[in-house]
Amino acid sequence: MIHTYEEALHWIHSRLRLGIKPGLKRMEWMMERLNHPEQKIKGIHVAGTNGKGSTVCYLRNILQEAGYTVGTFTSPYFEMFNERISVNGKPISNEDIVNLVNIVKPLSEELEQTELGSPSEFEVITAMAFYYFGTSTDIDIVVFETGLGGRLDSTNIFVPLVSVITNIGFDHMDLLGNSLSEIAFEKAGIIKQGVPVITSVEQKEALEVIVKRSKELESRYHVMNHDYFIKDHHSITEGEQFTVRTPNEIIEDLEITMRGVHQVKNAALATMVIQHLHLEGHVKVPTSAIKTGLKQSIWIGRFEQVSSNPTVIIDGAHNPEGIESLINTVDRHLENRSIHIIFSALKDKKLEKMLEPLASIAETITFTSFDFPRVTSARELYEMCDHPEKNYMESWKDAIDTVRSTLKEDDVLLITGSLYFLSEIRPYVLR
Repeated sequence: MIHTYEEALHWIHSRLRLGIKPGLKRMEWMMERLNHPEQKIKGIHVAGTNGKGSTVCYLRNILQEAGYTVGTFTSPYFEMFNERISVNGKPISNEDIVNLVNIVKPLSEELEQTELGSPSEFEVITAMAFYYFGTSTDIDIVVFETGLGGRLDSTNIFVPLVSVITNIGFDHMDLLGNSLSEIAFEKAGIIKQGVPVITSVEQKEALEVIVKRSKELESRYHVMNHDYFIKDHHSITEGEQFTVRTPNEIIEDLEITMRGVHQVKNAALATMVIQHLHLEGHVKVPTSAIKTGLKQSIWIGRFEQVSSNPTVIIDGAHNPEGIESLINTVDRHLENRSIHIIFSALKDKKLEKMLEPLASIAETITFTSFDFPRVTSARELYEMCDHPEKNYMESWKDAIDTVRSTLKEDDVLLITGSLYFLSEIRPYVLR
């Protein structure tokens, strides 16, 4: 029996040693023992390489603005573990975590004795989320974000109201494949028989895979730039402004405070999903709730300005597509500013394809490290980069303090890379 929150977290994190264990058999085993809470959930399932978290945030805020109580399951967390299982944007309590661990832990120990083996950390957390949402009577709808891929992801054991695929890019290639079509096949694995699919995927080879899978499963599909469109987009001081045209409505003058073209695409995707759910009678959401929900949405760690004097921005650009979006956003919103970059990333990323474009916008670039199993050392990153004004410090605190002390009045400190890195440094930067 677990008695304290600290004991509960220690037990959960002890599962990290088991690594990533793709497959659904262990989840199905636990769900059966828990009387199938996943079957009691009215939900939305979101997969994709980048943009999942922001899209979940937009969906949650719109539905909440329309009066619904919304559960979300996301990863990773930024400030506290409980964020991963939240209701209306508020993490569940420490007491809830302890109770959930005491429900799942005996199952984990029993499962360990079977041929299926021990559940991983992510499987344990996912089981906790399904049990929490499936047994709660006051939650109207739940938005589940996949952890890795889709087809064999632990979340892929429930039938949602709609499947959502944000975009496809090169990430986790050791597990998902070496081509866009292979990666898209894994993401498209969340598509269920007869369940509609809405996507913002643009690459032809990836989209072909999603459309083919949708047709095989007789699932209606809605594709950006074919079934719904972004019009009149321009950057404003507070963020972005644009119009979304869906098959049933044109919604003008939408505004978001999360910056970048990629965030406009995520917001348009969320808008299309909400309109679909509204037309199908699953929810009732007026246009005013879409506008207000989008404008109020803030997702920490996504081009987030955490200080104004000096200007410090953190952004979770953790793969080549994320770097490309980051550079586009810098060009739009930080034109003619000197950018000083601090970067740290994990070893399983395409680091060379990230470093070259990142260095192209940097006045100086400093590499650092943090406490995580798969982290790349600061020295290794330093040696991969050709920038003339580069440096490395293994201590991220030293890196941040040193670079901040050199900033001039109009300079910008941009801290980017792994989301796990940002979650570790963000509280320090805010203080």
